Amino acid sequence: MLRKYRLRLAFRVLTAVATVWVLLSDRTAFQVLTGWGFWQKLSPLHLLWIIWMGDMVLQLIPTRQVMALGSQKQFGCWYRPAAGWREEELAAYIRRSDRGANKVLVSWVAVTIILGVLRSTEVFGPEELLLTSVFFYVCDLICVVVWCPFRTFLMKNRCCTTCRIFNWDHMMMFVPFLFVPGFYGWTLLGLAVVVVAVWEVLWRRHPERFWEGSNQALRCANCTDRLCGR
Repeated sequence: MLRKYRLRLAFRVLTAVATVWVLLSDRTAFQVLTGWGFWQKLSPLHLLWIIWMGDMVLQLIPTRQVMALGSQKQFGCWYRPAAGWREEELAAYIRRSDRGANKVLVSWVAVTIILGVLRSTEVFGPEELLLTSVFFYVCDLICVVVWCPFRTFLMKNRCCTTCRIFNWDHMMMFVPFLFVPGFYGWTLLGLAVVVVAVWEVLWRRHPERFWEGSNQALRCANCTDRLCGR
């Protein structure tokens, strides 16, 4: 799984380079971003839209062949009940995890406000906001396979497998599209919200699936993903 995610990171870097190349060679391709431009002209950005949509669909279905357990642990089919845990311990884990998640949420609201100011002052246009999403797209897997500032400074979780906000990635990634009214970005942002909503509902209904104390599958001894490299 680590090898797969490293290859995906390489693909995302190449995608970023290709997007910049499209911007420099054919700026009209970015007309698909606004309004109903998505349906008016075929553009290389349609392929990017399909890739992003496909990534999110994979987060909504149980599939361990291509997705890490950190993104799939909300599904009951991957839950391996552990013995000996107490409800008080789970409650403490929930409170601790929610505090970390709230810190991330506040930090990303701040990022969103900054992007909104840049857009309202016309420092950023639709093109720059798309490039920002592509930048976040690359950074998302840097957090998985290289180093994650959210884990280190805010969440304090052990690894990606136990990450409380693993499936928040696309919602955070597509925040720039909030300021680009159009079918292209708003459908991406809309599906990202659905992914997070499913994640959060299952977190509230089945928190035992997210904690290594109650789910043996999340423990280091049973890890098959090895995204930490160890």
